[in-house]
Amino acid sequence: MRAAIYNGRGNILLAERETPHAREGGIVVRNRYASICGTDVAVYRHGPETGHRVQVGGEFGHEMVSEVVEVGPRVEGIAVGDIVYPYPLLAKGDPARAGTVGGFSEYVEIPHAQLGREVYRVSEKIPLRTAALIEPFTVGCRAARRALPQQGETAVVFGAGTIGIAAAIALAEFGCAKVMVCGRSDFRLEKAAALGFETCNSAAEDLRTRAMLTFGEAPSLSGPTANVDVFVDAAGAPSILDDWQAMGKIGCRMVVVAVLAGMRPVDVLSMTYAQHALIGSGGYFPEDVLDVMRFMESGRWDAGSIITHEFPWEELPRAIECAGNVDEALNVVVRY
Repeated sequence: MRAAIYNGRGNILLAERETPHAREGGIVVRNRYASICGTDVAVYRHGPETGHRVQVGGEFGHEMVSEVVEVGPRVEGIAVGDIVYPYPLLAKGDPARAGTVGGFSEYVEIPHAQLGREVYRVSEKIPLRTAALIEPFTVGCRAARRALPQQGETAVVFGAGTIGIAAAIALAEFGCAKVMVCGRSDFRLEKAAALGFETCNSAAEDLRTRAMLTFGEAPSLSGPTANVDVFVDAAGAPSILDDWQAMGKIGCRMVVVAVLAGMRPVDVLSMTYAQHALIGSGGYFPEDVLDVMRFMESGRWDAGSIITHEFPWEELPRAIECAGNVDEALNVVVRY
């Protein structure tokens, strides 16, 4: 089979490896599309240990939609030809492999395959290419869920990438009446606006002022501010926590889903008096998979519209380089 081997910074080997076969209790899937994660871009640009646990000499990739090509004995409810989403935390039987399932290789063995656990059947109502976004959308969905959004609330999402837009969609689905996506790339913000979200380019305009015009006013420790209940950091810029503490109204919540190494200062006394809540969000759970597939099946959201580029597998290095260009690309997928 064709396999993409990570060989360190800026080095991907497109190689041939032995095709796996299904053993008892397991299946083999053929990847149809794979989406490129920001952590894939990070390890390509900066080397190992800068994203998921991608090791030199190993296969990687984890955002994929696949077709079942072989079913081993004692597997129930799964048949050859099924279109499935391999659940990265469990697909290889080792949660540490969540970022290295083999999404950038042609075939993947799932050694213990249970429907609704290691793999989920993908509805025919979800376009095949769009289904490659299920994994990053579950990350955004989890972040939105962690905010405990209530019907009619308002939200600001920092970051107009795949996870930021996924979080915005989930917040709307969970009841938020108005959601703004904030970023620095007009290209990506236009994609968010096309989905119906308010947008703000924080490099060109003052977020607090724009948010007050959009959401109305509410009290904060420093005076009138925007009436925003929920903030989600899906960008990871060092200044975002400062911005939130400075403009957050009394009683608002901030969920951090962006992966950014290093310590960040937080004014705990200010948080206490302002009744602010700072919440972490990482990964996803089965309920997020089910919700994301429901969003995608509903037809309310054109999730596939955020896919801006598609490359053949043979151009994987070029695809990863493209995915890192925030001014010209949003989500990039590889086809097999």
